[in-house]
Amino acid sequence: MSILVFLLILTILVLVHEFGHFIAAKKQGILVEEFGLGYPPRIFSIKVKDTIYSLNLIPLGGFVKVYGEDYSEKISPKLKKRSFSGKKPFQKMLVLIGGVLGNFILAWVLISYLFTQGVPAPTNKIIVENVNKNSPAQQKGIKPGDVIKKLIIDKKIYRLRQSNDLIEITKKNAAKPITVVIERNSKEVFITVVPRKKPPAGQGPLGIVITSFVEKKYPWYQAPFFGLVEAINITKNIVAELIRILFKVFTGQKVSVEVSGPIGIAYYTGKVIKFGKNALLELISLLSLNLAIINLLPFPALDGGRLVFVFYEAITKKRPNQNFERYLNLIGFIILIALAMVVSYNDIKKFIFLK
Repeated sequence: MSILVFLLILTILVLVHEFGHFIAAKKQGILVEEFGLGYPPRIFSIKVKDTIYSLNLIPLGGFVKVYGEDYSEKISPKLKKRSFSGKKPFQKMLVLIGGVLGNFILAWVLISYLFTQGVPAPTNKIIVENVNKNSPAQQKGIKPGDVIKKLIIDKKIYRLRQSNDLIEITKKNAAKPITVVIERNSKEVFITVVPRKKPPAGQGPLGIVITSFVEKKYPWYQAPFFGLVEAINITKNIVAELIRILFKVFTGQKVSVEVSGPIGIAYYTGKVIKFGKNALLELISLLSLNLAIINLLPFPALDGGRLVFVFYEAITKKRPNQNFERYLNLIGFIILIALAMVVSYNDIKKFIFLK
């Protein structure tokens, strides 16, 4: 099931990326020869105006074939103005960025939807999330949803600013009677409880699980704005982390981060499925943003690598050497495939052989 779900996610991400290129090319008046679901061999196709829409056998995403995208192909004089190579540099940039923008918009839409379903929001309150069975808290009637305001010990009042204050004070005063001042249904409730000196593993002295987050739901008309802000913030964090990793790699420092390929992502997808639909949508949004950022890297065969050549053309008013560009992209593609194989091999060792 996790493999099927992962393949579906991969198909969605790649299709959205290619659809971004497709729309951008159409908007710039470029001839799109084919938009395919899956990869050849072709199963079925239909031609609408100038574009073939195809269904293909290998269900791993999709592709878009833009006329004149490969500078080596012969361009008909009649179709020169409708070819990718015949467009101005800024128009080519729009087409190349279209895929990245498609992935960002997908993440934005999913995050906006999740905001309407409820997301954790920080608060300055200390809220009881769960109460362990047979714990001092349960025996004295502390309930989930109670807000802990302060503690009274030997007539001294301890006002709590953060969760750690509660943890430290109860540990320090274990086996002593503590009056816990709770807000419940807009009323103050005073409960005297004795924290345990040696609580069971995974439990604290009182036997409660606390949080400083509350679920906040945004109305549909606010969610897109806050979803956009969140998508931008996540993108910033991804970029910052990527820069940090690359800096460590180039300076010979140890990189303390796990890198996973398709096999690893499929494995984690199986874990996420257990948490429900919203968790899966969150994973898709994160993968979509990661795909957008990775594609913008100035590496041959990626959209970012191709953008470098377009920038060169815009600055120098000259087209880069076609053979050089083609062979550099081929080398970049081979390197990417080799990296994917290495990462996949490590994923197999990590998630299969070492289970």
